[in-house]
Amino acid sequence: MNVGPASRGVAGALGVGVVRRLASLASLAAWALALASLHVCAPAQAAERAIDKQVDVPAPLDQVWAAWTTREGIVGFFAPDARVEARVGGAFQIYFDPGAAAGDRGADDMRFLALQPKRMLSFDWNAPPSLPEARQQRTFVVVRFAPLDDKTTRVTLHHTGWGDGGEWDKAYAYFDRVWGFVLGNLRKRFEQGPTDWKPWLDQLQRGRAAAASAPAAAASR
Repeated sequence: MNVGPASRGVAGALGVGVVRRLASLASLAAWALALASLHVCAPAQAAERAIDKQVDVPAPLDQVWAAWTTREGIVGFFAPDARVEARVGGAFQIYFDPGAAAGDRGADDMRFLALQPKRMLSFDWNAPPSLPEARQQRTFVVVRFAPLDDKTTRVTLHHTGWGDGGEWDKAYAYFDRVWGFVLGNLRKRFEQGPTDWKPWLDQLQRGRAAAASAPAAAASR
């Protein structure tokens, strides 16, 4: 740094080294202000949307973990049938309509992504058959387990990986409702006993019978 005539008095009093350090600090401050300005002017990024639900289940941790990691546990609160292999890459296939054609029974091809025994599990997930475009994609669900005492377990569910617009928004709204129902069913399973799926299965069977008879009824008119 060259010290001009007007600055020689200050340089003489403080020393050239001190002046140079002050100039360096001033330069750094200018860079900091410039970077802050860029940060302020940059467009804000939207927060990743996610569904978050929680329930306190009146059951010990071991039992609540088994409810999510065995076929018997899933049938007790989640769906009428399932294929469950509690290992990384293992099946987490939840059949809401076991009588439907393969691919339309529910979460037909889902898999466990990670398991930390009695603490956390995650799996991929898809939209219902009524949303065929979104159903071709996958989202991700993380379920965590925390014992509150020896008779109560807190379950938290985090569902993320959403796109925007169209069927993505419909799928998000659908699962925002449904996960609350599922966790409510989990609590009810330990308060009142396993879910009785017979009324639901009878309703599905009546729906299939009505759909099958509709073409014949139309042809007879």
